[in-house]
Amino acid sequence: MKRAYAGAEIFDGSTLRSDSALLLDGGVYHGIVPTRDIPNDYEIETLPGGTILPGFVDLQVNGGGGILFNDDPSVEGLRTIAQAHATTGTRALLPTLITDTPDRTKAAVDAVEAAMRHKVPGIIGIHLEGPHLSLAKKGAHDPALIRPMTDADEAFLQDAARRVSNIMLTVAPENVTNAQITRLSNAGIIVSLGHTDCSMADAQAAFQAGARCVTHLFNAMSQLGSRAPGLVGAALDTGGIHAGLIADDIHVHRASIRVALSAKHADGSVFLVSDAMPTAGSDITEFRLNGRRVLRQNGRLILEDGTLAGADLTFPRALDVLINSVGCDKAVALSMATGYPARLLRHPGTVGGFTSGGQARAIYLDDHLQYVRGF
Repeated sequence: MKRAYAGAEIFDGSTLRSDSALLLDGGVYHGIVPTRDIPNDYEIETLPGGTILPGFVDLQVNGGGGILFNDDPSVEGLRTIAQAHATTGTRALLPTLITDTPDRTKAAVDAVEAAMRHKVPGIIGIHLEGPHLSLAKKGAHDPALIRPMTDADEAFLQDAARRVSNIMLTVAPENVTNAQITRLSNAGIIVSLGHTDCSMADAQAAFQAGARCVTHLFNAMSQLGSRAPGLVGAALDTGGIHAGLIADDIHVHRASIRVALSAKHADGSVFLVSDAMPTAGSDITEFRLNGRRVLRQNGRLILEDGTLAGADLTFPRALDVLINSVGCDKAVALSMATGYPARLLRHPGTVGGFTSGGQARAIYLDDHLQYVRGF
């Protein structure tokens, strides 16, 4: 059925429009036109304000629907996680494996390959966060599983890149070489620096070697100092480097977010991640991570020692923080949830924007930025 959706602002992944209508035919995108130019053969649905936009793209999702990817690396587990995030507007995600054993890492890659072969909605690749991280900045990662990258690890990742369209890999320069970064980047892997205490010089060397991103900016990394800019300084000062951001005003203070967006606004490379855990789309109050208890308390997920362990965050909540607390321009904030993360992908397909003749995967947010439904 041909339907025109009007009455809301429409964001296409880069531009925010008013007085316009989204044209869909059975979920297939046919364009955005001024309201006055809606073709006669389209049935019009007028929405009460709000915003229509492409579904969110989340490149760091540890779990959802009560399931942690580490605990259930299976097609059905991935389906449950993706469905949980779909209820808040995410239409494309990278299920993320937190530092684990080689066997569990292999099972995770196999599960994602199978899920993509079976076209599980929302699964577009995998993010391997570890195990080649720094003990000094381990965060909630199990220190017993953190280790240097071996030749066997690299061979496994090279093979995975031939089987899975989009692979993101978080590493620390302390436990990988720049030669390894170059080879993995050349294989199509999105190499991201995170959980590291590296110097600015070491970070810049890794960027030169092929690392293109920084994992959850400000968190679990060397900070910006007056004489030692660290990874934060390197990320903010280096053009072309992308950075994921947990915009919950808990992991990163709103003032720090403003500074980051001011520094990186020109190349539009700061994007939102949820860093979501099994609590997403679920009412569970605790779960286990590598045998350790994680508690859900006052909008935080913490180990029993108080260490943050992922985030209890949805993209609508992150947009609210960006727009209403940080003061971010609405179009920029929406780009950070859609078009910007899609840019980083090796094979983005049609996610993060609208493509003529492709499935729209459009969502509708009300005037309070709350997810209402998809189209």
